[in-house]
Amino acid sequence: MPDPQHVLAARVQAALGAAFGPSYADADPVIRPSSFADLQANVALPLAKRLGRRPREVAEEIVANLDTADVVSDVEVSGPGFINLTLSDGWIAAEAQRTLYDDRLGVPATAKPQKVVVEYSSPNVAKEMHVGHLRTTIVGDAIARILAFLGHDVVRDNHVGDWGTPFGMLIEQLLDVGEDAAARGDSSVSDLTAFYQAAREKFDGDEAFADRSRSRVVALQAGDPETLRLWNVLVDVSKRYFNAVYGQLGVTLTDDDIKGESFYNDLLASTVQELEDKGIAVISDGALCAFPPGFTGREGEPLPVIIRKSDGGYNYSTTDLATIRYRVDTEHVDRMIYVVGATQALHFQMVFAVARTAGWLNDDVQAEHAQIGSVLGTDGKLLRTRAGRTVKLSELLDEAVERAGAAFDGVQHDASFDAADRLAIVRDVGMGAVKYADLSVARDSEYIFDFDRMISFHGKTGPYLQYATARIRSIFRKGGVAPQDATGPIVLGHPAERALALELLGIGTAVQQAGEMAEPHRLANYVFGVADAYTTFHENCPVLKAPDEATKASRLALCAATLRTLVTGLDLLGVPTPERM
Repeated sequence: MPDPQHVLAARVQAALGAAFGPSYADADPVIRPSSFADLQANVALPLAKRLGRRPREVAEEIVANLDTADVVSDVEVSGPGFINLTLSDGWIAAEAQRTLYDDRLGVPATAKPQKVVVEYSSPNVAKEMHVGHLRTTIVGDAIARILAFLGHDVVRDNHVGDWGTPFGMLIEQLLDVGEDAAARGDSSVSDLTAFYQAAREKFDGDEAFADRSRSRVVALQAGDPETLRLWNVLVDVSKRYFNAVYGQLGVTLTDDDIKGESFYNDLLASTVQELEDKGIAVISDGALCAFPPGFTGREGEPLPVIIRKSDGGYNYSTTDLATIRYRVDTEHVDRMIYVVGATQALHFQMVFAVARTAGWLNDDVQAEHAQIGSVLGTDGKLLRTRAGRTVKLSELLDEAVERAGAAFDGVQHDASFDAADRLAIVRDVGMGAVKYADLSVARDSEYIFDFDRMISFHGKTGPYLQYATARIRSIFRKGGVAPQDATGPIVLGHPAERALALELLGIGTAVQQAGEMAEPHRLANYVFGVADAYTTFHENCPVLKAPDEATKASRLALCAATLRTLVTGLDLLGVPTPERM
């Protein structure tokens, strides 16, 4: 489905070429929304300076050469040279009609599909997921869904923290509580926070335990079979926990998407060697470092990326560089999107700079940090428990469902629900509320986690959008018509019909921009705009009680197109849409 702005941009550019010559045909037509028409072309003002003429004269010449056939019903030059463009009702209706016959709603698949790695979630083994993992999981999953819909080959990558010195003490703690405790799901192990804290307390207070832990790290890094087996026990316990959270959230990550830090262990030495061979990594104060140009400290001294510590150990930078190298040399990816907190911005800038110097990143292979802002409480500070601890993600999601249930029971329903149906709907509402509240905010911005606001059935919320889809489905149930059988034809009469149909035409641009920029909030905001336009339509344009059968058929078709647009958009965001509410 062509976006009106793109259609008019092409028409105005053709007029520029016809009026002023081919060299002007690629000028930006500066198409913008207008309060006086559907859209406005403002190109005459900057173009007048190049031509040495008055802007209004330039605008009038553009209009004289503008092909308005079938698309524009009215053109007007206003002010100093603004070109106001009103779209034809017939063209809007015809384009909205096309969505009824197109499985993709007119959203084209990309002409240049890429292999794209989206790295997101990335919790730590043997640790609870906390509120800090909420946004990277939700945003990353939406980016992956959107890019896959656009036709890219998407590799979901859960880069879990499953290696390093803490695993010595964790394995020894597992032996102390008994390996069978993990097998039977005993809380001494399955409560990951308590398990980790117990191990840490013992490590800090029991020198014998600390010595065992240090020896176990050496055995782990040396690949001792029994130590690796115990390590895998911890990994499996964590996977079960991760999957429970992912299932509750409704994200698409699976065990097959996990490539933890351990996956790249065997690549670290060769990665470091290549950096040394290329003269990028040098010894500085006993450590092997790279000094990417342009990064300096407060005193102007070059900032290092430490690749191998002075004790011979590797760190996150080493693993991240090995990961990039693997993705380029083995997976042959075109684009890497790291959905990680904004606090890691400098780390990724410097790692990417080293990778570019090494030749792993170039114009054909791109890496980008999709920065994620912090989650704040209603007090404007980082979201914490009353005791000041980090909020467990599973507890937060449980509370979302509980609060959604209370809100759901407080609104009027078209029909009664049994306990099982109610629970399924309430779960969808709770998760939809949490996910949409996150996705509707620019990913690099901080946002306030406020249950009262996000679970409301009014305003810019997930439940409001879910209710819009349920309300449309209710119309079809009451009318005894299946949405796929509502084929119109669409004819626009009431202004609310026109506004809704025009809104539907923007989905292609919204999805494409969200994918290209890895910014799901662009799609989230678009979907809200559709739901808002539908609410106005619903309040002003009776469907089943339309004045005549032709109007009824047209409005049912508009409802069908709106339903498919909302469901598609929300699905790409990972927001469920219950059949009834």
